[in-house]
Amino acid sequence: MTPLRKRFRFALAIYAVLGAAAWFTLDGDSRWVVLVVMAALAVKSWVALLRDEQP
Repeated sequence: MTPLRKRFRFALAIYAVLGAAAWFTLDGDSRWVVLVVMAALAVKSWVALLRDEQP
């Protein structure tokens, strides 16, 4: 596994932990805002991984 893939997996794990913390600690609209931001960051990280792995 490349170092970039390791960093990607670590980033996704951190996004998941932050999302879970938001789910259990926040209420209402603020919970959904944080979850949408975490999802957007995960997609952005995935796109960056795909761009960097192209030959």
